[in-house]
Amino acid sequence: MNKVNAIEVSHISKSYGSVKALDDVSFSVSKGEVFGLIGPDGAGKTTMFRILCSLLLPETGTAAVDGFDVVRQMRQVRCRVGYMPGKFSLYQDLTVEENLKFFATLFGTTVEAGYDSIRAIYSQIERFKDRKAGALSGGMKQKLALSCALVHSPSVLFLDEPTTGVDPVSRKEFWEMLLTLKERGITIVASTPYLDEVRCCERVAFLDHGRLKGVGTPDAILDEFRDIFNPPGINKSEELRVKSEKLDNVIEVSHLVKAFGTFHAVDDISFSVRRGEIFGFLGANGAGKTTAMHMLTGLNQPTSGTGTVCGLDIRTQHEQIKKHIGYMSQRFSLYEDLTVSENIRLFAGIYGMKDEDIRRKTDELLERLQFTEHKDTLVRSLPLGWKQKLAFSVSIFHEPGVVFLDEPTGGVDPATRRQFWELIYDAARRGITVFVTTHYMDEAEYCDRISIMVDGKISALGTPDELKQRFHQPDMDHVFTYLARQAKRSEK
Repeated sequence: MNKVNAIEVSHISKSYGSVKALDDVSFSVSKGEVFGLIGPDGAGKTTMFRILCSLLLPETGTAAVDGFDVVRQMRQVRCRVGYMPGKFSLYQDLTVEENLKFFATLFGTTVEAGYDSIRAIYSQIERFKDRKAGALSGGMKQKLALSCALVHSPSVLFLDEPTTGVDPVSRKEFWEMLLTLKERGITIVASTPYLDEVRCCERVAFLDHGRLKGVGTPDAILDEFRDIFNPPGINKSEELRVKSEKLDNVIEVSHLVKAFGTFHAVDDISFSVRRGEIFGFLGANGAGKTTAMHMLTGLNQPTSGTGTVCGLDIRTQHEQIKKHIGYMSQRFSLYEDLTVSENIRLFAGIYGMKDEDIRRKTDELLERLQFTEHKDTLVRSLPLGWKQKLAFSVSIFHEPGVVFLDEPTGGVDPATRRQFWELIYDAARRGITVFVTTHYMDEAEYCDRISIMVDGKISALGTPDELKQRFHQPDMDHVFTYLARQAKRSEK
């Protein structure tokens, strides 16, 4: 292996049955480089990470990390790599300190011995060392997971979409931390669906359907494959905007409060949402968005204040509300062990639809999604983007008055996200109100109106253009960052 390269990949292939996850892939990463591994869902990125961490065996080809073969010298490789998988590797029922000690023990070291390696990051969350990992915000989980991956002082760090589901400000802070690791000479290989993070890399490799399509600077690769990474935006018709202004309110909230002891997760918020409107509900992790959404969907009761959804009182009619809304969480509500058509029938039955309507609408939905030939496919085998589109379609199958979408496109490539938003627009045209949270600020631009929560309160409310003008910012990313950085309350 070349002494200046930390990673050498030569003609690697890997299949799962008839699916070719990696097909003759070769590239190298220099020591101390920040290198991106990018591509759409199912491109083979996670398979490559696992091979380089010696967790999977390649079928053909070779790979070396710090000069050690990932198959023949896996023990030496594992001592030299840190790995942060896409889904946080933390143990939710262990405390912050217990997680860190566990990972230190796995690598034959101690927290004390490795503390200097993690001091800058871990010191930011150390005061919460007795809190269970499952109770941490997304940003704090990031810092803990990164600390666990660094506690044994690795020379190479692998990060598989480490910021999915994390707000833009926390993402920026995370990448600032990564750049300090580069200054220490650590080689970093990261995958990400966020284009601003792709541009933080020195070079990137673009994978698509298991094949390497190109390696180069971020700007060069993003420009060469701009149809994939920068699809044309959606032009929402003015007709729909004008129409929505004349319709009745489907959601009305007045002075809503949710307190946990002395802590007010939601602190006196008021707003309304019109029928057929796409309403963006934004805020940093811990701002109170999810708590507010739980009250509106009947999953939690307010401490004080009033609210109605589809004309039903959120305090006294929360069970009836559930029958008039749709809901799609970031963790998909589909049953992985059921087929596409079985999932549709199951949820339609739960919504109380008639058998004849279920059969007719199922055929219509499968045709609209171009899923007809996949109706008997198990959901677990579908690509992430397909699961999303199916989960959304199932959530509005019964034509609810409102559909609540909680970060529905987390971790998905730009082209698939655009297709998902076309489904959202179609639902709005049919009069379904869309209440959506997202950490993608380009998606915020697609909303009719946006509210931004800070410290449990709504700090801004208006159309994207109104908010950009009011705060003198060029885009919604800058608006969000400007407001989120005014937060004063710390983690509770």
